[in-house]
Amino acid sequence: MDRRIHVTAVVLRDAAGAVLLVRKRGTAMWMNPGGKPEAGESPEACGAREVAEELGLSLDPALLVPLGLFEAAAANEPDHVVVAHVFAWPDPVEGPVHPAAEIDAVRWSDPFDAGLLRADPTLAPLYADVIAPRLGAVPPRP
Repeated sequence: MDRRIHVTAVVLRDAAGAVLLVRKRGTAMWMNPGGKPEAGESPEACGAREVAEELGLSLDPALLVPLGLFEAAAANEPDHVVVAHVFAWPDPVEGPVHPAAEIDAVRWSDPFDAGLLRADPTLAPLYADVIAPRLGAVPPRP
């Protein structure tokens, strides 16, 4: 049995550099918006589609900035690993963001707060162990 789950994750930041996280209904873990690609769908198209479904935000897939292909423990599937194409949206997200579809809640997270990243067990490993440390090393865009 293949224990790898292929996904796309999108990093959305506000003007201060905080990262938007989502929590799916019926789960406790906070993660970047995104999800599994549909058959024949590119990682960029998947990311834009998932953000639209989960948050109602319209992103142009061609403008997503690739951050890399990473692996981390799956947040909601024990003994599984996510293989994630991770992209960043180049512009700050402005205004309130509201959950939609299977998303129950949204919150902002400071990728520069290493103490929080280590202490909060509800942060998905892909975000806490892989994405946030990479973002925290680079100051947010003005």
